[in-house]
Amino acid sequence: MSLEIERKFLVAHDGWKSAVTRSVKITDGLVSMFNGRKTRVRIIDDRATLTVKSEHTGPVRSEFEYAIPVADAEEMLGTMCDDRVLEKTRSYVSHDGLTWEIDVYEGLLEGVVIAEVELDRADRMLELPDWVGREVTGDANYTKLKMLQDRTAERRALPG
Repeated sequence: MSLEIERKFLVAHDGWKSAVTRSVKITDGLVSMFNGRKTRVRIIDDRATLTVKSEHTGPVRSEFEYAIPVADAEEMLGTMCDDRVLEKTRSYVSHDGLTWEIDVYEGLLEGVVIAEVELDRADRMLELPDWVGREVTGDANYTKLKMLQDRTAERRALPG
């Protein structure tokens, strides 16, 4: 079984930008979700994956990721994800022996910036960089689906 142990944080300021080692463009679509479990399709540069994730238990969940042809991923994004497709730039920053992933969302989630770090164990002590803000691990308001639903509702409520 493959485990993902991940913590998520809001970003307090742009101090992380000077430490970026590389960045990639990501298109991410939610194929299905049921009882906290989800299946996601993703294109990163010229490769694609299909990922199945279990429900969270704190910062831990099972995760299975498989390479798929980019053409298949494009078809899934266009036919199976409806309005649950996100675009973002992910930047990688090293700090205290760990690699942080900073996701800067575009489109509907423009302005949202989330920092994530994957850990080798759930109880690992974590030295936070000064640009890391409030932790949102396990906060339902900061799941991609919830953020998309909120922004879509905001957009529908605007006049004109």
